Amino acid sequence: MVCALGAAGCFGTATVLQAMAARAADTGGGGEAALLLRAVRQWRYLAGLALDGLGFLLQVAALRSTPIYAVGAALASSLAVTAVVAARLLRVPLSGREWGAVGVVCAGLALLGVASGTEGDRGGSSALEYATLATAVAVLLLGLGAGRLPERGRAAVLGLGAGLGFGVVEVAVRLVDSLAPSELLASPATYALLLGGGAAFLSLTSAVQRGSVTTATAAMVIGETIGPAAVGVVWLGDRTREGLAWVAALGFLVAVVGALALARFGEAPRRTPPRPASPERPAPLADPGVYPGPSRRPGP
Repeated sequence: MVCALGAAGCFGTATVLQAMAARAADTGGGGEAALLLRAVRQWRYLAGLALDGLGFLLQVAALRSTPIYAVGAALASSLAVTAVVAARLLRVPLSGREWGAVGVVCAGLALLGVASGTEGDRGGSSALEYATLATAVAVLLLGLGAGRLPERGRAAVLGLGAGLGFGVVEVAVRLVDSLAPSELLASPATYALLLGGGAAFLSLTSAVQRGSVTTATAAMVIGETIGPAAVGVVWLGDRTREGLAWVAALGFLVAVVGALALARFGEAPRRTPPRPASPERPAPLADPGVYPGPSRRPGP
């Protein structure tokens, strides 16, 4: 559980650092490629990438010893980390409701920490491995065909697809039995992990470019928590401590609901630039509001 929380902390902090680097680089001309080249020269962007890598290693370690339902809820809590770090470093004001949501997430994770047992002792069947790979392929096709989706509800559908892709990664990590190169290449779970991560990133990128960040992130949280948790309990044997199943269920629900309340932080916020002064409307003394910017809790 410590590894899962560490991964959430890494992902949430990396999102803000990358947003700060992108904002600092967004001062010259050129397109997206030029912006990216300027961003990667920023130490904050490189630090964010390093935290992404560390977070993924911690996620893998957590999934190898902790039930998927606990890891999924902990990773969703990276939104709370992003919110708190953004409030500090980007001076993004949090409402009282959002501070309350951060507290709700922490309470849910505390309940999960108390009630979570060890990872399940069941090995995944070949059918489950191929089903996981098929889900990854479906998410990839969804992301590639995003332009054909109806505009109404597109962000929700793509966000849910991204969540399922990240969920595929969580399940695939558990299904990998050996790190021997020959067995890795022969396992469908290996390809499910790679395709799932790439497809999730593609779907989420399309979702936030074509619709509401809040809607896409909320759908993503649902997709990456509920489905993988069910797979872990039903097919992989994940359990809770004796007599504490209801505590784990309550903690999972509380943590996910709290994360949903922080869905606008699915991309790190940027401050709104001040409006120019006019005789009727003087320039504001400080940034009055926020809007979501192009950053996201990275996945594998």
